[in-house]
Amino acid sequence: MKEGIRIKKYDKLERLLGELACGCGCGVTGAENGAAQAAAGILSALMPAQIDALGNVRGEAEGEGPRILLDAHIDSIGMVVTAVGEDGFLKADKCGGVDIRVLPASEVNVWGKERLFGVITSVPPHLSGDKDGQAPGFDQLTIDTGLGSRAKELVEPGDRISLAGKGMQMTGKLYCAPALDDRAGVACILRCLELLKKSGRSYNLSVLFSVQEESGGSGAAVGAFSSQAEEGISVDVSFACAPGIPREKCGELGKGPMIGIAAPLDGETGVRLRTTAKSKGIPYQLEAMGGKTGTNADELSVSGEGMKIGLISIPLRNMHTAAEIVSLEDIENAAALMAAYIAERGRNDA
Repeated sequence: MKEGIRIKKYDKLERLLGELACGCGCGVTGAENGAAQAAAGILSALMPAQIDALGNVRGEAEGEGPRILLDAHIDSIGMVVTAVGEDGFLKADKCGGVDIRVLPASEVNVWGKERLFGVITSVPPHLSGDKDGQAPGFDQLTIDTGLGSRAKELVEPGDRISLAGKGMQMTGKLYCAPALDDRAGVACILRCLELLKKSGRSYNLSVLFSVQEESGGSGAAVGAFSSQAEEGISVDVSFACAPGIPREKCGELGKGPMIGIAAPLDGETGVRLRTTAKSKGIPYQLEAMGGKTGTNADELSVSGEGMKIGLISIPLRNMHTAAEIVSLEDIENAAALMAAYIAERGRNDA
């Protein structure tokens, strides 16, 4: 299969996304150790890093300005094995908001005693009868491992299942892979730290690649309390425009990161982000939400004695599937915005 026209300036970012989304171990919510180990290894080249008792990746740096927390969740949606049949077929339940409509015939990774390939079974349309076009329930899905009776030796209830896929740069600046929600946010923060390192200045930063966002946000709550940061920015993904999606509910791919406006978010932080973007010529979009954001920002804002939190979202198509699509340019612009914001906060607090 041919890849699209490559833009070399994004090659490093593409490799980073590929490693985080496809080249590490399991990262399904509640079993993120493989992805966390990979992210911690990359982060440790930029600041001291560790994995805490809950599984969060945490980093700390000392320098100028107020202590600012940068958060992105490391976990991804997936499934958990609930039963292993004598015939080698697995039953599973969802971990996070898996889109059941796209699961039949999907390729998956089963993280048993070793990484195993599997395929979610699909009823041929010839045999589906009057249920043609209807999404099955989770209790109707099975996963074919091809192992027969050997499956019980390698897989047990509790093992996680992730959507399989290959990272690929599409035509222009778009990149497609599974788990970009929210490895794109993790990559964005790592890229921000690289930009800050090149500036030659040091800032008071706490970095949190949090676990269990897809199952409730407990990783963010624990990590924020430990950081004792005065303010923070959460980086996640949000809906990108595509046919069938109301334009008022999504952002445009390639038009810049989305700056959130919502009740849990600090208004002053949002204004500062917008002011910084304008002064640096960084394109951005606004995302207004009437209630909670559905991201770690909700948990971070009420952690400890409360935190002033801003939200930057990267537009993403096909959320919670094996073919999520982001713009590499949006990630780069989001990283540049955060780096400029942190530098400005450092100067103002000096």
